[in-house]
Amino acid sequence: MSLGQSKLEELKKRILFTLFMLGVFRIATQVPTPGVDAAALRSFFEGMQGSLFGVFNTFSGGALKRFSVLALGIMPYITSSIIFSLLTVSFPRLAEIQKEPGGYKKINKWSRYATVLLCAIQGYGLAVGLEMTKGQSGLPIVIDPGMSFRLMTVITLSAGTVFLMWLGEQITERGIGNGISLIIFAGIAAGIPAGIRDTINLFKNGELSGLSLILVLAVMWVAFWIIIYMERSVRKVPVQYAKKVVNNRVFGGQSTHLPIKINISGVMPPIFASALLGFPMTIGRFLPQGSALKVWFSTIEQSLYPGRMLYNIIFIGFIVFFAYFYTQIQFKTEDIADSLKKNGGFIPGIRPGQKTAEFLNYVVERLTLVGATYLSIICIMPSILLNVAKVPFYFGGTSLLILVGVALDTMAQIESFLISQRLDSAYKARGKRSSGIRRF
Repeated sequence: MSLGQSKLEELKKRILFTLFMLGVFRIATQVPTPGVDAAALRSFFEGMQGSLFGVFNTFSGGALKRFSVLALGIMPYITSSIIFSLLTVSFPRLAEIQKEPGGYKKINKWSRYATVLLCAIQGYGLAVGLEMTKGQSGLPIVIDPGMSFRLMTVITLSAGTVFLMWLGEQITERGIGNGISLIIFAGIAAGIPAGIRDTINLFKNGELSGLSLILVLAVMWVAFWIIIYMERSVRKVPVQYAKKVVNNRVFGGQSTHLPIKINISGVMPPIFASALLGFPMTIGRFLPQGSALKVWFSTIEQSLYPGRMLYNIIFIGFIVFFAYFYTQIQFKTEDIADSLKKNGGFIPGIRPGQKTAEFLNYVVERLTLVGATYLSIICIMPSILLNVAKVPFYFGGTSLLILVGVALDTMAQIESFLISQRLDSAYKARGKRSSGIRRF
């Protein structure tokens, strides 16, 4: 078998392995946690649209709505990773540990321990909250409340999240693409058939006119085009490397560029913003009727209902804030400036070192403003459909961002794999031709 054929076989095996693991994930989302009335839980979640539970349920592929063993999804691990990213920025000692040999693995191990702790806290809080809650039919959600149910829930949900972490690592190492991102992608994509079915039913029942359906399809097509265009857009900062003469040989002197994405922060700002805006509604659902806090949270919930002007304004403000905040964590200009200086690189017209870091900050701040504006437009587009066009169909802008972003990243990795296969074949063929040359 030739090198090219072996590489293609390896790519085929990786793709099949990835699909198999995603299938395992979808099967696991159907396994319920014992002790919960499924009908009462389903009726409870019908009134939780727009809350923090609704956001997490989308990312978990409906596992939270069914209260399966994967109800917490992969979000505790993402939260833990973000916390340690913030800590490495805030505490220089952690930053030094991360730069040490094997430091990244050590930080990753700590984040996994923190994930288990977060799962225990969230699982216990979720169990207690469900014990205090009833479905819309008035039936209790938990069949036999008590400490045994709480401990069982904590152990089951924590094990489910750890299993998802392992699943994501297996996809990353033995499959194709980023495992964690693909798990979130699969969870969101699992809701597409149901969304198409509901839209068709609305159209058949006359609740959705033909003009509204065409408008929805057109807006979604435009949203996909904007996301693809913006996610692939970069600002190329020119970089020049100084020439070095070693043993009468010239090294360096080449010109290249530093690509900076317009949307450096990715989809994290909308996720954080949605979680914060859904927090009051989530807390209000678990408060007893007639309490002062219940009335207060109900007032906030009515003011921050998705689609209203105040909700859109605060949502955009959160997106802009988290876009700048997360960009500072992801793109460290001082480290890039130091790396360029050590390797003899410089930006034409800019002095190496601190001046380069200041110039990169200047560029990144303006790119982040464009990226935050783009994220805000995509995320409030569903609200415009609901309120301005009066279209009774809702699709999440955050979900579209994740779907398109992960798909583009996976396609890029497949393309890189194929390019490396071509280069290996070319070098091998060149070596065969060179081996027949006689040297004197």
